[in-house]
Amino acid sequence: MSGTDCVRVAAVGDVHLDADVVGRYRPALEHLGDKADLLLLAGDLTRHGTADEARCVAQEFGGLAVPVVAILGNHDYHSDQQDAVSSVLRDAGLIVLECSGTVLDCNGVRVGVAGTKGFGGGFAGACASEFGEPEMKAFTRHGRELAARFGESLAALDCDVKVALTHYSPVPETLQGEPLEIYPFLGSYHLAQAIDATTNVGLSVHGHAHAGSERGMTPGGVPVRNVAHPVIKQAYNVYQLSVSTALAPV
Repeated sequence: MSGTDCVRVAAVGDVHLDADVVGRYRPALEHLGDKADLLLLAGDLTRHGTADEARCVAQEFGGLAVPVVAILGNHDYHSDQQDAVSSVLRDAGLIVLECSGTVLDCNGVRVGVAGTKGFGGGFAGACASEFGEPEMKAFTRHGRELAARFGESLAALDCDVKVALTHYSPVPETLQGEPLEIYPFLGSYHLAQAIDATTNVGLSVHGHAHAGSERGMTPGGVPVRNVAHPVIKQAYNVYQLSVSTALAPV
């Protein structure tokens, strides 16, 4: 490894772009290269998940001075055009992940990012189980299987430090502020298990919980940050990530 072992990770989620919102984030993004080495987009990039809205996202987040790694959120699936949404974003130069990963060279540090939308299911002591009606079993199984595939992608990354990028939350701490009744629809402990099952993960980033809290931690000690725009209330937050997995706000 050469250069510095410190990487500045910018992140935001839940920007919900359509034609009426284009231009809201771009002024701050124009100077992103001075403040960060990469940008993570934590899902819900569009309002209704259409290809036209994806073109708004491409206009807003394309052509930046740093690599942009994105995942889709539940809003981006709403119109059943998720494949078209991903294609539009990739054509604009964004890296779009779903149970897959990428490795970026940031100032001589190989940063691996694995991403998935994830799914709900809840957390220890208050979670759904694969029991009963077929619909309940399918709901719970979907979240578990996505987390397992995400975990495989995270473990397969060959890099100096890893970042977990999800839309749904892996921990309940970053949901504080949301009604307890909807926690099972905001995240799943399966995601935290996938993160903690691999080594060298320095940061976990998610969105989805608009009324949640910014900071949490997996049971294994990985810092978790909720970067939903309604939570961070700015175009992006920047986190300083080192190969030793130390994390501090910039």
